Amino acid sequence: MRRSPDQFTPWQKLLHWSMAAGILAMLFIGVGMVSTIDRDYLLLVGLHKPLGVVLLMLVVIRLLLRWRSGAPALPDGMPVAMKLAARLSHVLFYILMLAMPLLGWAMLSAANYPVVAAGFRLPAIVPVSAELHDLLWNAHRFLAMVLFALFLLHLAAALFHAWVRRDGVFEAMAPFGRNSKRSAGR
Repeated sequence: MRRSPDQFTPWQKLLHWSMAAGILAMLFIGVGMVSTIDRDYLLLVGLHKPLGVVLLMLVVIRLLLRWRSGAPALPDGMPVAMKLAARLSHVLFYILMLAMPLLGWAMLSAANYPVVAAGFRLPAIVPVSAELHDLLWNAHRFLAMVLFALFLLHLAAALFHAWVRRDGVFEAMAPFGRNSKRSAGR
C-alpha cells in the first residue's frame, strides 16, 4: 500500500458497492438453485456461473487497487479489538471472494460441466471426479453460508459505525455525501 487516505478512491467505492450487490445476488441465486428442480434451475445456473466469473475478475482488480491505493486508517479512538476484528473480517472477505468462484469453477470442472463466460469456455482446473465434485460442492455450500454470515456482520458493523460511533469509518466507503470525521492524528 502506498498511502492511507481519508476516503477510498471512487474506483474502490464503485467496486465495493457493485461487488456487494453481485455477491448478495449470487447468494440468493445459489439458494434458489439448490431449492428448485423445475425449469428455473437452468436459468439460475445460467446466471450464477458467469456472475461468479465476473466477481472473480472484479476481486482481482479490487485487490490490485487496494494494494496500489491503500485504505484509510482506522480511527485512533477505535478499540484495539475492533481494529483487529475489522482487519480479520476484511482478510476473510477477500479469501472468500477469491475462494467461492474458484471452488465453483473447480466443482464444475470435477463434474465435467463447462464454465462459459462471455462466449468463452474456461478450461477445467481439476480432473473429473465424482468424489472431488461432492467435496467441492459441500465446501462451496458451507463457505456460502460463512460468506452470508460475514456479509450480515459487515453490514451491522457499517451501520454501527454510521449511526452509533459516527467515527467516519462508514463515510470512508459511503457511495455518497459527507467527508470523513476521522481524527487527523494518525
